[in-house]
Amino acid sequence: MNFFKNAVKALAFKSGTETTAITKNLCNSAQPKMSSKKMNYPSADRNKEPILEILKKHLKTEGGGKVLELASGTGQHSSFFGAHFPNLEFQPSDVEHSLFDSIIAYADDTPTKNVRYPIKLDVSGSDWKLNELFDYIICVNLIHVSPIECSIGLFRNGSQVLQPGGLIITYGAYAYKGVIEPQSNIDFDKNIRSQQPKWGLRDIVDLENIAREHKIVLKHKYDMPSNNKCLVWQKQN
Repeated sequence: MNFFKNAVKALAFKSGTETTAITKNLCNSAQPKMSSKKMNYPSADRNKEPILEILKKHLKTEGGGKVLELASGTGQHSSFFGAHFPNLEFQPSDVEHSLFDSIIAYADDTPTKNVRYPIKLDVSGSDWKLNELFDYIICVNLIHVSPIECSIGLFRNGSQVLQPGGLIITYGAYAYKGVIEPQSNIDFDKNIRSQQPKWGLRDIVDLENIAREHKIVLKHKYDMPSNNKCLVWQKQN
């Protein structure tokens, strides 16, 4: 659980959560939600609506399709997004098996019943070993709180499991052309690098270069709340 704990700390820092609150509420796991197996990640509740607005621009609302969510965490996003796209089937995944009970609980409570049970998936792995193709991949708050190998794995493996023309939608804080701004993102970058030297805000230009090696191009870039961005990538036919 070390990866998850550190990622929770980092995201709490970006949202302005006090260090003492991090220690009390977030270090051991996300907060349990009532008495169920669900865990609640406060940042997921904050960003789900803005991300949904971007998804509405790019995910189809008629006809079938499949969505792979990477680093699903507690399962809040897959359930929330799934309920808004009843025509699509959502496959949550995470490298942390300890989060699966929470993901399953959210999946069970999704009214549209279109969220599968989670699979264990290491984004940085050389082969995701998925025997199906997806129309969309969603990756929220992973790229900056993981080694660069995860970004490479995202595009390398994503190109293998996406349908031609399929989309990868990533969300988080980024640098651009060597510049991190504003000051809050500079502080955030320093904070996460102090926890894990291999972490840090990735430059969008560097990500574009990696993506192009796997026939994936950046199509759209959206400014989001709290100085985040949502990037929409497309696999070329």
